[in-house]
Amino acid sequence: MYTISGHHHISMITKNANHNNFFYRSILGLRRVKMTVNQDDPSMYHLFYGDLTGSPGTELSFFEMPAVGRTHHGTNAITQIGLLVPSEESLRYWKNRFEHYEVKHGEVTTYANRPALHFEDEDGLRMVLLVSHGEKVTHWESWDQSPVPVEHQIQGMGSVEITVRRLDKLSRTLTEMFGYKEVSRTDKEAIFQSIKGEVFGEIIVKSQDGSRERPGRGSIHHLAIRAKDADELAYWDEQVRQRGFRSSGIIDRFYFKSLYFRESNGILFEIATDGPGFTIDGDIETLGEELNLPPFLEERREEIKANLQPIEEV
Repeated sequence: MYTISGHHHISMITKNANHNNFFYRSILGLRRVKMTVNQDDPSMYHLFYGDLTGSPGTELSFFEMPAVGRTHHGTNAITQIGLLVPSEESLRYWKNRFEHYEVKHGEVTTYANRPALHFEDEDGLRMVLLVSHGEKVTHWESWDQSPVPVEHQIQGMGSVEITVRRLDKLSRTLTEMFGYKEVSRTDKEAIFQSIKGEVFGEIIVKSQDGSRERPGRGSIHHLAIRAKDADELAYWDEQVRQRGFRSSGIIDRFYFKSLYFRESNGILFEIATDGPGFTIDGDIETLGEELNLPPFLEERREEIKANLQPIEEV
């Protein structure tokens, strides 16, 4: 019996790669670990940020869509990303940093029973810093060149919030198919953990009626959860199909293998393998500095580069 060991990455839509690059590198202090393109549409950038090597559980990824409109918030969507920081002192550090950079943010509060600080990027993507209480992705590695001191650096993904019309439908998918543990429940909200007691695989599901969210800039495209290797991924592919969901089948993304499916509310999940990782076509020292393409797109490099606006380096 396989179990999900936590979040792998999460993918969003940004309108401007330059603004995105500045925000996540210079303000949040994450490392850009891969500058590549959407493998299904190479006309757009696909940027990954994370820890030193972009370890599973630390990766935030963005598709650049310059013509995208605004997001019309609603239900049946992934609605917020939790990011882990070490301490309550870190929240005070980040509040001061957000004020300095004029980042939209709230006051220090609590969220999912943890000290928290809500904020948004320039696209309106909703995020919340959460005190980890010592919990973090165990393989997280600090990036020495980050503008953020190591004692306050973001240590990976925490609670991911999903808002749906039918909470029980998603609950059964998480618990019966993937083995998540339900750790709390009210009429309007339930919290699930892939490993009980660990926040780095936590999903908060909120029940909300109304119109479906119409995605745009700052919307969340999908959440990827972790499979150890190709054998485990094949097992999950079978489970997805047996439960009556339509699987994309296993796709080789070069940096990992994955599959996609939509659960009953329409939420798009990806299941992705831990390896081989972002160092497969680059060394740790220069990771993310140049445009990397998977082998099947390499012969189109000049054509692809000609269609991309250069990203100004920070």
